[in-house]
Amino acid sequence: MTERHWNRRAGTLLFLVLAILVLAGITAAGIFLEEEAAVTDFSRTNLAPGAEFWFGTDWMGRDMFARTIAGLSLSIRIGLLTAAVSAAAALVLGTMAATLGRRADSAISWCIDLVMGIPHILLVMLISIACGRGFAGVVAGVSLSHWPSLARVIRGEVLQLKNAPYILVEEKLGVSKLQVACRHMLPHLFPQFLTGLILLFPHAILHEASVTFLGFGLSSEQPAIGVILSESMQYLTTGRWWLALFPGLSLVLVVVLFALLGERARYLLDPASAHE
Repeated sequence: MTERHWNRRAGTLLFLVLAILVLAGITAAGIFLEEEAAVTDFSRTNLAPGAEFWFGTDWMGRDMFARTIAGLSLSIRIGLLTAAVSAAAALVLGTMAATLGRRADSAISWCIDLVMGIPHILLVMLISIACGRGFAGVVAGVSLSHWPSLARVIRGEVLQLKNAPYILVEEKLGVSKLQVACRHMLPHLFPQFLTGLILLFPHAILHEASVTFLGFGLSSEQPAIGVILSESMQYLTTGRWWLALFPGLSLVLVVVLFALLGERARYLLDPASAHE
């Protein structure tokens, strides 16, 4: 590896560490600020951003900085949970489609095409309503709608691996499919799985916020970013721009950070990228 590639990989690794620390810090801070985010004080309503309240206060005197951090923390936790469930489902279904024969492949491929044929936001809304909305509804909706793309990638990788010479030799020697999968396939699939898992985070966070903004997600009692943005809409015409600007920008920054995290992780996990 040349010095240039080594420096690039070292810089990428440093970025990954810093990004993870920032996201973990936001998540932890939001948990500790949940009670403060719900505190109302009508003596400080509608204050513009300043030294005391960085993001200002709302019509109930709640600290918008505390509410924004608490909302981001909730979105990140939901994103982690839903992305993990979606990625696990994609790994299992993609592997099953490629290894269990034509009927299983046709059935799972049909399910992938069906889910991908429905707009994500609409599918998340329908599943959320069917599951009673709230936290459980949002988690179910996002988890059950984001697995097809990664499942298709994993299916393609497994189909290629099945024809590899060392896989064919082990099968002829009588090695079970489970042993072949654990010994050879899963290690090979790990980079694609991890990258897909990380790249699912921004989609999950955005769809959770979108569904909540439209009123089909988390309840208004929770300090979610979607709730904050939805409530702020009726106050924008009165000049209270900070109620939507800072929560919206914070959500965008977190989503972009997750997207960059996925791209950098792909670079580190892909050996061919070292020779670009």
